[in-house]
Amino acid sequence: MPEQSKSELGIVYLAGAGPGDPGLLTVRARDLLATCDVIATDALANPVIVAAARVSNPGVEVLDVGKRGGSAASASQDDINALLVRLGREGKRIVRLKGGDPLVFGRGSEEAQALAAAGVPFEIVPGVTAGVAAPAYAGIPVTHRGVATAVTFVTGHEDPSKPETQTDWSALARAGGTIVLYMGVKTLPRIATALMNGGMSSDTPAAAVQWGTHAKQRTVSATISTIADAVARDGLGAPVITVIGDVVALRKEIGWFEARPLFGKRIVVTRASAQAGGLRARLAELGAKVLDVPALRIEPLDSAPLRVALASIGEYGWLVLTSQNAVAMLWDAIRAAGRDSRALAGLRVACVGRSTADALLAHGIAADVMPARFVAEGVLAEMAKRADVRGARVLYVAAEGARDVLPSGLRELGCTVDVVRAYRSVSTRVGAESLRGELERGDVDLATFASASAVRGYVEAVGGELARRAPAVSIGPVTSDALRAAGIDVVAEASEASVDGLVAATLVAAVE
Repeated sequence: MPEQSKSELGIVYLAGAGPGDPGLLTVRARDLLATCDVIATDALANPVIVAAARVSNPGVEVLDVGKRGGSAASASQDDINALLVRLGREGKRIVRLKGGDPLVFGRGSEEAQALAAAGVPFEIVPGVTAGVAAPAYAGIPVTHRGVATAVTFVTGHEDPSKPETQTDWSALARAGGTIVLYMGVKTLPRIATALMNGGMSSDTPAAAVQWGTHAKQRTVSATISTIADAVARDGLGAPVITVIGDVVALRKEIGWFEARPLFGKRIVVTRASAQAGGLRARLAELGAKVLDVPALRIEPLDSAPLRVALASIGEYGWLVLTSQNAVAMLWDAIRAAGRDSRALAGLRVACVGRSTADALLAHGIAADVMPARFVAEGVLAEMAKRADVRGARVLYVAAEGARDVLPSGLRELGCTVDVVRAYRSVSTRVGAESLRGELERGDVDLATFASASAVRGYVEAVGGELARRAPAVSIGPVTSDALRAAGIDVVAEASEASVDGLVAATLVAAVE
């Protein structure tokens, strides 16, 4: 084929995805995923990372080129090399996303050689390697002053075509320090025997970490003489990192990841997808495996009534907002009208809770009323105490199907209330099939609910019988009533209707 100029060629980024925890993805890799044309992803790259890239980069093409132990779905290295060269020659920007670090037992250097030989530009983006991260998440430092001043990374899965091992296990046994073994589950009995035959004490501490840095991480501690049996007994399988050396004993002192209060708990988040991020992140930080199932999608309604209300906004004395979504819809209408926060100058504002008030404050407006009890009855009680409410004209922005407690109560106070239904919550079945499987197996510990509409969406998505299999944590009394009406056991209710309150209630439910 004719030679191409460098300006006509694309570029391949050989990028490390880290060991699993999406928070360990480097900033450079994240930025490239958000701007590339193609992602060629490894089997060990966390799918959550790729899913996030699809959100930030909707047009990206994702190619699965993972190796899966010789299965029919497994890609060969030669095919991967050829694919990267072809895409580069087509002028694409490709992220070759590899688990861990691309140059640590990742064959990234082979891909770089193929690209260099073909004249295709490339860049190597290092990642956090599992050999350091998995032990760290298990509370095992690979070096420690006075215990281990050297560390050796070695693969336990060498090329089967080689007539003999390239690893001198006897030399490693004599060298001291820490040995970190990648991909060695099947060969662990032979390796342990070789190390002991080389002079390593049979009492040397050892640990195997499966799915290191993931919420499903499992760690088995033993000695070099018993680690293979312990791994087999506990059913650990790839991916596993094995650590051998005296540093393993420090796990008892500084183990942290598996000591988090929600570690091992499988918790459903049913908030609408646009709102789930904060709750999901908080639960994950506490150790939970979050089953992020957006039971609802927020759908704007006809904006004409809101535009009409904004055109005469000066005639209102009060604005009442019942959710973050209401704030978002109001602000979309304000911006569409070419206006800004000054449009609300002179109005007093009531918000049903802290999250709504915080969303409003982000636009530079502080709420005049926010009740201690984050429900409509609480807002009404607080507004009834004020002399400037009675007889006022009120703009009430809410969801379709929202209760009439507030507008009815305000009218009893002599107010003129204009109700604008700005959006509705639409049930979605995204993720429902996977969740149904989890519920059928009894693998869900708790389900969290931030609204009565989320309860309805959840029941519609998984069915009434399965919905009743997992106990619920509710954000407040109205949501609790909806859960009980659906026959779902409410084991905890937030004392404050906010993400913080829901997280606190989840912690209480999880330890009881």
